[in-house]
Amino acid sequence: MIQYIYLVPLFPLIGFLIVGLFGKKYLKSESLIGTIASSAIGLSFLVACAAFVQLLGESAEQRSHIVTVFSWIQTGSLNINIAYQVDQLSIIYTLIITGIGTLIHIYSTGYMHGDKGFPRFFAYLNLFIFMMLNLVLADNFLLTFLGWEGVGLCSYLLIGFWYDRKFEGSNIVWTGDAAKKAFIVNRIGDFGVLIAMFLIYQTFGSLEYNTVNQQAATMPIGGAVITAITLLLFLGCTGKSAQIPLGVWLPDAMAGPTPVSALIHAATMVTAGIFLIARNATLFALSHETMAIVTGIGITTALIAATVGIVQNDIKKVLAYSTVSQLGFMFVALGVGAWWAAVFHVMTHAFFKALLFLGSGSVIHGMHEEQDIQKMGNLKKYMPITYKTFLIGTVAIAGIPPLSGFFSKDEILWKAFDNGSPVLWAVGALAAFCTAFYMFRMMYLTFHGKERFDHHHVHPHESPFSMTFPLMVLAVLSIVGGFLGIPYALGHFFGAANLLEHWLEPIFANADRILGHAAHHEVHAIEYGLMVGSTVIASIGIFIAYKLYYSDSKKPVELAAKMSGMYKILWNKWYVDEIYQAMLATPIREMSDKFLWKIFDVKIIDGIINGTAKATGDFSEIVRKMQSGVAQNYAVLMLVGIILIVGYMVFG
Repeated sequence: MIQYIYLVPLFPLIGFLIVGLFGKKYLKSESLIGTIASSAIGLSFLVACAAFVQLLGESAEQRSHIVTVFSWIQTGSLNINIAYQVDQLSIIYTLIITGIGTLIHIYSTGYMHGDKGFPRFFAYLNLFIFMMLNLVLADNFLLTFLGWEGVGLCSYLLIGFWYDRKFEGSNIVWTGDAAKKAFIVNRIGDFGVLIAMFLIYQTFGSLEYNTVNQQAATMPIGGAVITAITLLLFLGCTGKSAQIPLGVWLPDAMAGPTPVSALIHAATMVTAGIFLIARNATLFALSHETMAIVTGIGITTALIAATVGIVQNDIKKVLAYSTVSQLGFMFVALGVGAWWAAVFHVMTHAFFKALLFLGSGSVIHGMHEEQDIQKMGNLKKYMPITYKTFLIGTVAIAGIPPLSGFFSKDEILWKAFDNGSPVLWAVGALAAFCTAFYMFRMMYLTFHGKERFDHHHVHPHESPFSMTFPLMVLAVLSIVGGFLGIPYALGHFFGAANLLEHWLEPIFANADRILGHAAHHEVHAIEYGLMVGSTVIASIGIFIAYKLYYSDSKKPVELAAKMSGMYKILWNKWYVDEIYQAMLATPIREMSDKFLWKIFDVKIIDGIINGTAKATGDFSEIVRKMQSGVAQNYAVLMLVGIILIVGYMVFG
């Protein structure tokens, strides 16, 4: 079935063309449009499952296939194909994208019911899935970059989908402004990836992943060119995966419809940066400087985003900062060489964060578009299914065993301690504490306590089955998904194998060899202690949130008043946007206005053009006087010309 892997991206492309071209004019039924779009992704998921089953039946050495569709670019020594690489890494991403993508499409049929842009929305979703699948299945950098840019375009279209609406939960006024912010910030990172591709081709003579990684495996550690390549690639990753310094776009991206947040900003697009580093783990392992920077950026982002999430009142903004923080954890794993742990957290995070975003959409839908958790309360009475599934997602992201988030987050913290330092573990644990606190703060304010909404205008109700069914499926995955990657210490204790690490081990073999990671594992007593410690820390965060918010006491108000200085800093998101505005946006705008426009454009560019025209006109005025219309004058000029020519011929 692997030879038909091209069908996986082809089905969403066909769905995009059908719905995009004929949806508004010919496909009048919402159910028909939703069925076509959802079926396209569902068929891709089935093909991906068949390919996965085939890989399971092969030996570890055989689990890498290149399926060439057609030759794309042939010029000189550059030969680029539209070709897909099916191996242990790409198939996991493909299953996540198509599986969760199918659930989100089904959910969207209920959430977007009655929207005037219904066909356009599903066309954009299908196009996004097509681009994301090209990104993760590509066997070369250029095809990945095509998908990389494509998901950026689709993100812009989907964030600004309601382009005529205001987004009150942010400093951004119009959703179109939020979309432009995401687009512009990502272009900065994309420029880094583009330059890295030039250096890769110059260094290795190829853009194919297998060729590049095979050559890199024989290179010495610490080369300047490799460091430059990996830093440029990581710059692109900070854009797509919303890390410092390019992570400011993601919270404002909540301006788009909630299914967009679940699909693009929780399960797929924002994990593209994790994929790019994991796919090129051999390159990154050659540069200890880049690995250290990846770790530092990741842990800093995880902590800062987690602290900002504490004070947010918009239900989607809380989840947005949570996403940024969790992505920081993934980069920490990559930075310390725990490649498989990063991919593991990508998978578990896709389960519980998609669940939480869709759950928040169910709340917003039931509350008639209200997003402020301070105006909710006791919704478990009206939305029992949403409440139960949301609770599962909240417990999972808080890192409480035995739900999926515990296994992946604990593995990252352990690898940070084992390969990094105790300080790294401590900072990660502090970020995990903040996560548990603000998630349960949101949980209590939304579903427990007093009803703080206006009963005359708001009538909470459970969402339709098309929306609750994906919630239930994702809730089950959030419960059982972690058992695919049971940490070695627990596996040794219970006699269970770490299936995911064993599955991904051949992908990262060269990178592990370069870093000197042992192929075998040792059981450390301290690992058990750190597991208990991280669980206790998360439980303390939950307990504090319970004491402060469960009964709607006045303590949160009093606490905010006492911490007015720190609260103000967190409320203003550490003033990152203001700093960028002061240091970058304002100077660029002033330079553009005062110099580029009024001086360079008006005086220099326009001056040259206008001056050339004026000089031509003046010269023409002089020449025009020679055209007097008197025949005798013309005869004299002809005579002078003849004399000059004859003189040149005789004496020249």
